[in-house]
Amino acid sequence: MSLSDLPGPVPDPAVIRGGTTALADPVKPVRPVWVTGVVLVNLGINAAFFGPLQVLLAQQAAYFDEDHKKAILALVTGCGAAVSLVANPVFGALSDRTTSRFGRRVPWVLMGAILGAVALVALAGAPNVAMMTLLWCLVQAGANAMYAAIFAAIPDRVPVPQRGTVGGLAAMGQTVGILAGALIASLVAGDFAAGYWFCAAALLAGVVLYLFKSDDQPLPPSERLPFRLATFLKDFWVSPKRYPDFAWAWLTRFLVSTGNHMVTIYLLYFLADAVRLKEAEGIDPEYGVLVVTGLYAVMVIFTSVLGGRLSDRMGKRKPLVIASSAIIAVASLILAFAPTWVGAIAGAMVLGIGFGAYLAVDFALITQVLPKALDRGRDLGVINIANSLPQVLAPGIAFVFVDYLGGYVSLYVAAAVIGLLGAVFVVKIKSVD
Repeated sequence: MSLSDLPGPVPDPAVIRGGTTALADPVKPVRPVWVTGVVLVNLGINAAFFGPLQVLLAQQAAYFDEDHKKAILALVTGCGAAVSLVANPVFGALSDRTTSRFGRRVPWVLMGAILGAVALVALAGAPNVAMMTLLWCLVQAGANAMYAAIFAAIPDRVPVPQRGTVGGLAAMGQTVGILAGALIASLVAGDFAAGYWFCAAALLAGVVLYLFKSDDQPLPPSERLPFRLATFLKDFWVSPKRYPDFAWAWLTRFLVSTGNHMVTIYLLYFLADAVRLKEAEGIDPEYGVLVVTGLYAVMVIFTSVLGGRLSDRMGKRKPLVIASSAIIAVASLILAFAPTWVGAIAGAMVLGIGFGAYLAVDFALITQVLPKALDRGRDLGVINIANSLPQVLAPGIAFVFVDYLGGYVSLYVAAAVIGLLGAVFVVKIKSVD
């Protein structure tokens, strides 16, 4: 019998023959200081990423051309999203092959932070739209190099019984980072140049603890396969036939993420046009978005930590992934059939409860179906496409439903159905309980 004939993920030859510390499955629980370092990296990335994405890029687009600011913003963010789709798996694969004495992941966290910070500072003085677009793409490249490395570090260092907890804390760091980015953007009061400087500082500050406490294990050069470009590119295709659990995990993440983005993408328009927030409650829709987004974020922070820890204690992932996916679907239905301010608040809180738990537990599940230890970074990068691609597709899907297929009711019902399909397909994963 060959390795390819074995059921489930194929064991690494290096691990079978004794392996190296870098490739062996971790068994020793990670220390709180290590986890704190990972949380801070995630916080810094998201503060530096979402401050521009939520506010600063829009302000800069208006500065260049008030009449065409929407088109400029669409161009800049669209190019950045395209870079994100490619950069995450590529940098993950490169980190897998890194033989630095500092480890496989640390160099990419450091280089990504430097690239992202330099590009953010340069954005503050971008002379035109073309340079603005290029620099935002470089920010995306740096941030995704960091993302790819820091998420691969979790299965590298964290034993399976602790991964739900660590995954939940990492998700908490991401959500707090998003709020920090929004806070930075609000504090600079329209001065987008100062905002970029603060975002760059947050990005660099976030990596300091991890760099000194990473305990990242070097990969001996003898364990690195020879580099061939054709093979390197071909290996981004992870065969569903050979690794069915990985394929089902990718599909469920894609479906749930698509449903979630369909719910949130038109939130401002939903509050203005369907809830009629200004007429019904005397509340500006923009303020309404801030309120429901804040409540959503609080619930994500709470349930990501709680859900991850609960899944570790249960020793099971699938029941909680299914339950959290169903809760996300319920949130969509609340918005569909209760288009009121109270309904919007309830829907946002329920969505946060479901999505927070989903982020933590599903990440832990995914780390248990990765095909090979040698390719953790690459394979998690492939999984990240299931997160990034819905951000590209959801606006178009939402537009079709809202304008041509029945409006917001049909949009949110469709989002619920898509999310429930994600819950159903989780049962197809056989190697994880």
